[in-house]
Amino acid sequence: YQDEKSQPIYSIIDTSRVMKMPFEGLKLLDYAINSSLAFSNIALKKNDKVGLLTFSNTIQKYLASSSKKTHLQTILESLYSIDTKFLDSDFGTLYAYTKRKITQRSMLMLYTNFEHISSLRRQLPYLKALNRNHLLVVVFFKNTELEDLIEKETENVFEITEQTVARQFKNDKQIMVNELQRHGIQTVLTTPKNLTINTINKYLEVKSRGLL
Repeated sequence: YQDEKSQPIYSIIDTSRVMKMPFEGLKLLDYAINSSLAFSNIALKKNDKVGLLTFSNTIQKYLASSSKKTHLQTILESLYSIDTKFLDSDFGTLYAYTKRKITQRSMLMLYTNFEHISSLRRQLPYLKALNRNHLLVVVFFKNTELEDLIEKETENVFEITEQTVARQFKNDKQIMVNELQRHGIQTVLTTPKNLTINTINKYLEVKSRGLL
């Protein structure tokens, strides 16, 4: 038997252009904001300390982790005042800032998105470096419009070609999951609609397995 100690849990939200993509009336960024608020609430109820970091080409907001119940209101205010121009993200800056500011081993729930395997591989050195000091969970998104396209009956050569490309994009997402897991990085690949429940389930899994 081991007493459960309060552990630092950070929501790290990429606010760059990869999070601008819309699904069912909301941007991916909106889904990430809503999810991190719900996730932070659960983590506080489990007596963990929650923090927040948002970034794109620079660090935008940083809140050190705290277990105070009032901290949720501070996170809420920070999340809903996010202002982004949807520039490119700089994972090098994220790593350097995190190394300086988050010195205790923490769980980092990183909300981002990768549409191509090449874009993941460009950031992989920074993701591996983050995972060396912390427990990193990379949260990224299935393209539900592609899923619909794959399921649709095809009627002509153009639609068959479209469907083939869509299948390739879907396969690429699974390759990304495999690549991250091969380097010991936890992943959540999810539809935007199921983001909140899947991130909370991953947090509970990490806690129950004592990975942090």
